[in-house]
Amino acid sequence: MDAESLQKSDRRRSRCLDVFLVVSIIFLFVALTAVAAGGVITVRELRSKLDSTRPPVQFETLKQSEDTPDPAYKMQNFVYLEMTSSKLETSTVPLAQVFYGASTSVGSNFMFDQKQNSLTPLKAGTYFLYIDLNITCNHNCSKGVLTVSVDDKLTCEVKLPDLADITPVTRKCWTVMRLDGQKLFTQMTVPKAGLKNWQLELKGSGIGMFHVA
Repeated sequence: MDAESLQKSDRRRSRCLDVFLVVSIIFLFVALTAVAAGGVITVRELRSKLDSTRPPVQFETLKQSEDTPDPAYKMQNFVYLEMTSSKLETSTVPLAQVFYGASTSVGSNFMFDQKQNSLTPLKAGTYFLYIDLNITCNHNCSKGVLTVSVDDKLTCEVKLPDLADITPVTRKCWTVMRLDGQKLFTQMTVPKAGLKNWQLELKGSGIGMFHVA
């Protein structure tokens, strides 16, 4: 075979390969550019749609201010009474309102009679009622069950163990109920043998209520 003809044939093949590679690179570059351009256009369209559907900031701020309850409304529908005796004994629980400067913890929609230790919601409706109890042991405390109830509306039982050191026992009980002007009393009940060396911590012990609907 002619050596010169073989060399020409190899050169033609290499040139064809070079042309094919160049064309392929140009095609890939054009395709990537088109994809990138399409992505940018799509993102811009999505942004414009989101901006058109998003309400103005001023409207959102106005709506939030309209939906936020008035603090005065919260206070008149809220009441909290502290327990004022640390003794654990079967009796009506003595209560007192809390003062915050010129304001108190008894809202205007409630009537509290400290002499009778009674609480009366003046507005008929649904109420959230809760009891907070914070009890500590002085030394070598006896076990027993402490019960605190608000009439027949809510009963909170605390099982106190035998303890030889100072260990606090806390309990929160709550319920939702319907009231229509009933006068409420808080009652404490202990075993006949008593609860030796246990005492009620006045800080963190009390009853609270607020109007729901």
